[in-house]
Amino acid sequence: MGVLTGSGISSESDIPLFREPESSWQAGGREYRLHELATREMFEKYPDDIWLWYLHRRGVCRRAPVNPGHRSLVEIEHLLPDRFTLITQNSDNLHLRAGSSVKNTFEVHGNLFYMRCLRACTSGVYPIPEGVEDHPRGDQLSDRERRLLTCPLCGGPARPHELWFDETYNEEYYHYLSVLRIARETRLLIVVGTSGSTNLPVLVAQTVKRRGGVIIDINIRQTPFSFMANATGGFFIQETASVALPAIYNAIREAIAY
Repeated sequence: MGVLTGSGISSESDIPLFREPESSWQAGGREYRLHELATREMFEKYPDDIWLWYLHRRGVCRRAPVNPGHRSLVEIEHLLPDRFTLITQNSDNLHLRAGSSVKNTFEVHGNLFYMRCLRACTSGVYPIPEGVEDHPRGDQLSDRERRLLTCPLCGGPARPHELWFDETYNEEYYHYLSVLRIARETRLLIVVGTSGSTNLPVLVAQTVKRRGGVIIDINIRQTPFSFMANATGGFFIQETASVALPAIYNAIREAIAY
């Protein structure tokens, strides 16, 4: 069983949706939208401003509560420890905070709480060091923070561990091949709170569909996954994750007990 989550599950924890106006930020004296900010080109131009934006977002995510949808996925994993995989587009760390295992969780867009070498001197991913603050709008990085936001091996600049818009998925950082292998083996895929606006999640669902798997789509509005679900003999649940996932957990628990 696979579960694919998007920003809809996090919005129930008061995290703004990825493309809402709250994602705009000032860099180099101008206001930019998220798709303009989250690029390697912008980071190389305005590293301080882009780091401040990521640290602000990290603070929003750190304050966000885990919700019943996240907790239900942890409980489902406990019921099916060797038959469960969680693929998430969310970089907010909420699944791991809720208790989902690192082993069975594939963060295909990275994690805001980690960094890695901009020059890729190593494939290592490191927690952002203690002493780097969550910054409000209008704040500045300190000299100490600039020293901490460097690669621990080569001393060069570190970057946020998140997939940028001018980059592509790979196996090394974003589990691309592993996720496609999982999709080929998955007989049931539950899609939760994602609109289908990025290509890897759509490819995962299409792979499951092509190989005869069943798709269930949970969302407050119809998406391309809703139509794929109907075509596979699955169904579309027009409900929030915090309502639908506890019900699915209870159904799985009862089926196992029976």
